[in-house]
Amino acid sequence: MAQTVLPAMQCQMGIPSKSIQSRPIMTSKMWSSLLLQPQRTRSRKSSSAFKVFAVKSQSNGTVSRLEDLLNMDITPFTDKIIAEYIWVGGTGIDIRSKSRTISKPVEHPSELPKWNYDGSSTGQAPGEDSEVILYPQAIFKDPFRGGNNILVICDSYTPAGEPIPTNKRHRAAQIFSEQKVIDEVPWYGIEQEYTLLQTDVKWPLGWPVGGYPGPQGPYYCAAGADKSFGRDISDAHYKACLYAGINISGTNGEVMPGQWEYQVGPSVGIDAGDHIWCSRYILERITEQAGVVLSLDPKPIEGDWNGAGCHTNYSTKSMREEGGFEVIKKAILNLSLRHKEHISAYGEGNERRLTGKHETASINSFSWGVANRGCSVRVGRETEQQGKGYLEDRRPASNMDPYVVTSLLAETTLLWEPTLESEALAAKKLQLQV
Repeated sequence: MAQTVLPAMQCQMGIPSKSIQSRPIMTSKMWSSLLLQPQRTRSRKSSSAFKVFAVKSQSNGTVSRLEDLLNMDITPFTDKIIAEYIWVGGTGIDIRSKSRTISKPVEHPSELPKWNYDGSSTGQAPGEDSEVILYPQAIFKDPFRGGNNILVICDSYTPAGEPIPTNKRHRAAQIFSEQKVIDEVPWYGIEQEYTLLQTDVKWPLGWPVGGYPGPQGPYYCAAGADKSFGRDISDAHYKACLYAGINISGTNGEVMPGQWEYQVGPSVGIDAGDHIWCSRYILERITEQAGVVLSLDPKPIEGDWNGAGCHTNYSTKSMREEGGFEVIKKAILNLSLRHKEHISAYGEGNERRLTGKHETASINSFSWGVANRGCSVRVGRETEQQGKGYLEDRRPASNMDPYVVTSLLAETTLLWEPTLESEALAAKKLQLQV
């Protein structure tokens, strides 16, 4: 159940103060209506559609002005903007951020100053030498603050300028700057699956507490109060990403109830990782407002339930041109030879998901097929028919680092060369004519 509480305020809604026994609760429907209803006409134009629950203060009965302040457009009054610096924390999957004032609107990350943070509080530096430096790398419009305010994707370095171990963007940028990779213009379409959990019990949204819904089947791309749980969050995220300038291309309800997916792409090179990380940050902020927990666990519920992946569609210029299917098959050959390297980099806990069941291949072996969702790598029927197109790597988990996965695909298929002997053995095993 979605819940919004304003700290340090006992809140009431036209009820005598002596009758207040607990904090007000917002249901999912109430939160949805506040988020999606048209804003009332104002003398100044508001630039953000995101609202909070306005309530009365018990102490003096005045209406809280937090909503007005949060939606205030400061553009007519100052050139200054708020930049939200965002980076990946010490676990490699947690997202951190903090705000700073910039003297005027900016259009490129190079116009922004570097900043620092306490790495000992994020698991990224020791206490005796805790300063970590943020380098701005990509800018998106801020859908929460609106106006000229921005979200800034950063990566992290030591004061000496060395990338810290959790900075996976640095190595990805090196791979994508290789001329052979640049010439092939690698495209990515990433399918990010996620699960929404109830706040207190950490159980999927819409599931009975401590119990289970009916078996999978009716929930995928479904509509209805008994089949779709969290649509308001998915829709709000969709619109917020479009506002931010993220290349989001679609969204849908997933097979397990309380689970959703959105797609980002096609994106070229390092942009794919930047867009996924920013979209994850926005999703974290929206679920925070809704009072719902976001989970990227690849197998949030054990048993006969689908896991959560991050299928990555990939193509190069040569794959998209005439004769591209032969290039795709050569890429699949290379991927089979580096299966272990890819699996080790495709997300924590992925072994609980890649079991050979629930539309997955076994984590222990590599396979490929046309239109086969039970394979490690799937080729679409249209790609086979047209003789060109893309491949889908179905192995990455929902908590994978997009910088790692996208750059590793480029490295394995464009820069890495197997021996002729290993290539011949792999081709025979996979029944590939290359």
